[in-house]
Amino acid sequence: MALPAVAADPALPAPAPLPTADLASNVGQMIFGLVIVIALLVVCLWLIKRLGAPRGSAAALKVLGAAPVGPRERVVLVELGEKVLVLGVAPGNVRTLHVMDKDELPPAAAGGPAAFAGKDFAGWLKQSLERGRNAG
Repeated sequence: MALPAVAADPALPAPAPLPTADLASNVGQMIFGLVIVIALLVVCLWLIKRLGAPRGSAAALKVLGAAPVGPRERVVLVELGEKVLVLGVAPGNVRTLHVMDKDELPPAAAGGPAAFAGKDFAGWLKQSLERGRNAG
């Protein structure tokens, strides 16, 4: 026995088509979104680096080295133009301990911060301060 043909009722909505997800299209969209996010991160990092660079007189400062002398205290060697400052740094307090010319630094110090790493800087600082006391 054959079933009678049922006419589609125009009042009923048409059945939804089955989703046919194109895998390549979805992966392409995901990769495109990822590239956009990475590009935004690179631009933001570049802006932070660019805007965070010291300007004016702060650009002339160069920290040559530091040595801890207590749990929260340090002695810092700072180059400012042709002068080198020996600073005592503690929480909320910075004092100038000694001022010298740039040419008074030992030849190894001209190499930059790596020359003052560890015990070398502490020993050099002690000798320098003793020389300053004996001279003055």
